Amino acid sequence: MLFLDRGDAGRRLAVRLQPLHGEDLVILGLQRGGVPVAYEVARALGAPLDVIVVRKLGVPHQPELAFGAIGEDGVRVLNDTVVAGTWLTTEEMAKVEHREREELSRRAERFRVGRSRIPLAGRTAVIVDDGVVTGATGRAACQVARAHRAARVVLAVPVGAQDALAALSKEADEVICLESPLWFFAVGQWYRHFGPTSAREVVELLRRAAEELPEPLAGPAGDPLLRDDEVRVVAGNVELAGHLIIPEDPNGIVVFAHGSGSSRHSPRNRYVASVLNRARLGTLLLDLLTVDEEINRARVFDIALLARRLVDVTGWLNRQEAVAGLRIGYFGASTGTGAALQAAADPRVEVAAVVSRGGRPDLAGATLAAVRAPTLLIVGGHDHLVLELNRRAQAAMSCETALAVVPGATHLFAEAGALEKVAELARDWFVTQLGPIAADDRSGRGNGTG
Repeated sequence: MLFLDRGDAGRRLAVRLQPLHGEDLVILGLQRGGVPVAYEVARALGAPLDVIVVRKLGVPHQPELAFGAIGEDGVRVLNDTVVAGTWLTTEEMAKVEHREREELSRRAERFRVGRSRIPLAGRTAVIVDDGVVTGATGRAACQVARAHRAARVVLAVPVGAQDALAALSKEADEVICLESPLWFFAVGQWYRHFGPTSAREVVELLRRAAEELPEPLAGPAGDPLLRDDEVRVVAGNVELAGHLIIPEDPNGIVVFAHGSGSSRHSPRNRYVASVLNRARLGTLLLDLLTVDEEINRARVFDIALLARRLVDVTGWLNRQEAVAGLRIGYFGASTGTGAALQAAADPRVEVAAVVSRGGRPDLAGATLAAVRAPTLLIVGGHDHLVLELNRRAQAAMSCETALAVVPGATHLFAEAGALEKVAELARDWFVTQLGPIAADDRSGRGNGTG
């Protein structure tokens, strides 16, 4: 026995997955047994959890033998060897698929209980199961994730058969497995407790995971919005996707710079943006990389590229009628912080404030000394390495800076109340720095470096 139960396996798998910490992840539990494992992974990584529903296609006279599998959005994977060896006809396979597809739709609706599927476009999809025997289900899951335009697909399991894992490495960008015993007959043989996972348990774990990440706040009742649009912005030779919200009588606008994954779909960014919107601050949640570029990890750390695009986006934003006269701030996370600070030092744009959430200001390099926008660096108290990097970056800056440490918080601020504290700190900083009082004050002080 390698694992006590699925929860134990998930916690141990999460340790192996720590290098993914900080990426824009969605953890996808394969129904049903993969969800308890995925729940522990999602908690440890501070990432959103969803279920990925697939159904095995069993040979009619031997249903435990799978000739393939299906997933949402019409995905089908066939095992040509089994199909040929069992002499299945097209009509027989179609009948099985029709039955299983009806069941697949029913389960997806039941598990999510009215919640929408979490978008995967431009993000890293981490598919988690309790183990792999043949790999047919995992193959279907990988293809479902790719159909939803995930930038990267990682398949993670506690235990699996060696031949199946080798085959899955052709479907996923990365396969992570804790144990791959030479003699492998069934997943359950490697667990001390391996009872069936009920649909009720799946629903409860998904509900619990959804509640652990704060939902974006609704604006004050009756307050109209000047803009609430999906936008496309040309930056250099690419077109970037974003979501622009401008409340009535705005006090300023904040551009979110996220260097890894999708900024506009990030649940953390969306929550922080909703808090800013309630304070009458406009927000532009922007993906600085295209879906195709996100696959190349080197692009995530190309700070000069990200900063140039942020400058281009700021120029576009200044040309929008609803933004005329508003002061602009940057909210950076991950490598996006380095890009935000480098862009803020660019003479082509005027940036009034910068806030970093667990970011890497050190990646701005020598540009740090040229930043003039008042900058707030927010770091988790238990994010020790990033905290030290932020302290060094602050020492290299000559503008007004503040370092706010959220006690007990780790890199993604997944702890209870941590993200809410980040949002409050960011809101107060931007309201102070972007509002009309700050603008009048600066007109008498010159560069506003305090």
